[in-house]
Amino acid sequence: MGTVSKALSLLTHFNHGRTGIGLSDLTRLSGMNKATVYRLMGELQESGFVEQTDGDRMYRLGPQVLRLAALREAAVPILSVSRRVLRDLSEETGETTHLSLLQGSQLNSLSHAYSPRHATKVMMEDAEVLTFHGTSSGMAVLAYADPRFVDEALTQPLLAHTPETITDPQDIRAQLTDVRSTGMAQSVGGFEADVHSHAVPVFGPDRQVIGALAVAAPVSRMTPDQKHRIPAALRRAGATLTHRIGGSAPADYPQDSTA
Repeated sequence: MGTVSKALSLLTHFNHGRTGIGLSDLTRLSGMNKATVYRLMGELQESGFVEQTDGDRMYRLGPQVLRLAALREAAVPILSVSRRVLRDLSEETGETTHLSLLQGSQLNSLSHAYSPRHATKVMMEDAEVLTFHGTSSGMAVLAYADPRFVDEALTQPLLAHTPETITDPQDIRAQLTDVRSTGMAQSVGGFEADVHSHAVPVFGPDRQVIGALAVAAPVSRMTPDQKHRIPAALRRAGATLTHRIGGSAPADYPQDSTA
């Protein structure tokens, strides 16, 4: 890993539950030595990617991150476009919907929507890192990712989030074949117990997968009607989102007449 990659990788350790990180924690999380982390964070601070408040030894994301995020959204307005799609999909299914995007080697939750129809719902967190093997979103992405990317993802330690998480690479590859045949991934309790999620890939202008659109519901609400309604609505929503961001599905992606 080059110096730039090492520096940028430090930024991936920030999330909603960890908006400020001290030097010791960054050292532990990154696996780098303390002197290297200190030097890299100093360079990121000079460039405005991180900052420290007066008298505070904690690092937090700096204004340069916001500037680049705004530029990205201006060029590819996926966040603003996705919010309408997520709301409509949540209203139609009555369940939690969320969009995740590939960022380097990670899959991060970008945005979500809740339905007011039920008091009990699957809760999401923006900027949460989703595992590829444990989530329907991750499986939808892996099914259409470059084979080298898949190989790299499956050679990493595969954490069992619940007793239902599939961690055997061969079993995962077999599931990916099924996902490619249907264009949709499912996970029942793989990331969070008692949650049934469906996901479809989202494609960019180059027909490459860039993320996934998903619906997550408590297992107890997955009636036969919902098992039909959610996939149908999700296929339409996935096709709509891909189209609105100027993307196109690859030629071998299964077409749906209702999309």
